[in-house]
Amino acid sequence: MPENHSIDAGKSLKLYKKAPAPWKLKGQGIIMVYRFSKKWIEEHAGLPLHLQGKYKGGLGYVMLVNYEESPVGPYKELLLIPGKFKGSGKQSITKIYVDSESSTQNGRANWGIPKETAKIHWNEEGNTTLIRVQSKELELFSCEVKSFGFRFPASTGILPIDLHQRWDGVDYYTKPRGSGKAKLAKVNVKQVHKDFFPDISLQRPLFAVKIEPFQIFFPKPTFHE
Repeated sequence: MPENHSIDAGKSLKLYKKAPAPWKLKGQGIIMVYRFSKKWIEEHAGLPLHLQGKYKGGLGYVMLVNYEESPVGPYKELLLIPGKFKGSGKQSITKIYVDSESSTQNGRANWGIPKETAKIHWNEEGNTTLIRVQSKELELFSCEVKSFGFRFPASTGILPIDLHQRWDGVDYYTKPRGSGKAKLAKVNVKQVHKDFFPDISLQRPLFAVKIEPFQIFFPKPTFHE
């Protein structure tokens, strides 16, 4: 995956609703938990320059989220957190798509999250969820998720998120807090366009969960320049 390969928006930026931090969000989501190899991350994850050669390891996440409530309205997202990086010792979102331009611009401004805007289709059929991410007619990612078993509590205490993001030369540090009710899930990754998202189709997750409902709080970040 080329470093920082991104979608061409094809048009000038429209006006968007500004919604400063903090944010409270509610919805449902799928988390695939991995332990990626350093070699795979360095070669295939499309890391930004400031993170190249600094991968430390730990748990990595691929997340698919359907936010039903947020300060900018409902939106959906696909993201990758490879794990922790040397230096800060924290995690970083290195690739993320959302289907709301307001979410994209506020995510960059509030927390330095490198969001890009794409179409995301999320269809529920019983215990099966079908998700597709598209840019124009190009399919970037698709998967089928089947949840099963009993519900159990899940939170960022169990699957922690502690972020260091760099955007326009500024370092943002944010520790979201979230909780919800989860079921185990099986995820069948059907399509990944490796030029736009790391090809996780041959990477086997440790486990996956579908969390519904959940709520998450994104506080104001701390900064370093």
